[in-house]
Amino acid sequence: MKPSRSEFLTIRGLRTHVRHWGREGAPKLFMAHGWMDMSASFQFVVDALEGDWHVIAHDWRGFGLTERPGTDTYWFPDYFADLDAILDHYAPGEAVDLLGHSMGGNIASVYAGICPARIKRLINLEGFGLAPTRPEQAPGRYAKWLDELKAPPAMRPYASLDEVAQRLQKTNPRLPAARAAYLAQHWAAQNADGQWEILGDPAHKMHGPLLYHVDEVLACWRRITAPVLWVEAEHTNMWLWMGPKEEARHEVERRMACLAKVTPKMMPEAGHMLHHDQPEMLARMIEAFLAE
Repeated sequence: MKPSRSEFLTIRGLRTHVRHWGREGAPKLFMAHGWMDMSASFQFVVDALEGDWHVIAHDWRGFGLTERPGTDTYWFPDYFADLDAILDHYAPGEAVDLLGHSMGGNIASVYAGICPARIKRLINLEGFGLAPTRPEQAPGRYAKWLDELKAPPAMRPYASLDEVAQRLQKTNPRLPAARAAYLAQHWAAQNADGQWEILGDPAHKMHGPLLYHVDEVLACWRRITAPVLWVEAEHTNMWLWMGPKEEARHEVERRMACLAKVTPKMMPEAGHMLHHDQPEMLARMIEAFLAE
């Protein structure tokens, strides 16, 4: 494995963990992980990159080794502001190459429309967004949020890192044991009782009070000026959060059509965690796209 080094910055008042691979001074490639994940998740893709890159990947607030804000609700605009501060720190005044997976892909794509001059090239891995919502869903959504505030979710502990690795493989049966073992040691930490707890704030599991406004998201996407590499997994499970397959397929294509300069790719023999399932193939896609 290519060695990484950790750095901690104060980003908007929170102690934020940033992982670096490669030579400082090499071309920068920023990576943004998905929900209930962390920066070390990109290790296998970084290992497969053949070029001279300085890969910079942070842990989002409340994930991995980044501090939790201590609030009961996470707000999406905070992610945009955190990303903006990180790019300002490492690449002030530069247009950057930015990759995001799942939630990270959503954040990166919206940010690329908010600040189009900051993004040179964008790589979206399974960052489709959420199912469209309707105004009449608002009362129920607010009620659900209020109920969850009274009984907040919790993370179950694990007796060993082996159990954590088995949990990762249960979620993704394609994940080899060696990769699961590596991820487990970054995905969880031992508590005072000797059990292993997932490094993710349980508050992330709560339903926020606000509906997902897809029209606002797509208004941002239409302002993206950077070329976009759009990578979808052949065996994606996006249907779990995007609705029935037929409707979701149509909706994904509608959203992708909002991008002015898009190169769509399908990743064979991979699920949603395609950077774990096919890291070598993904690395080739990434470097071919960045070389254009």
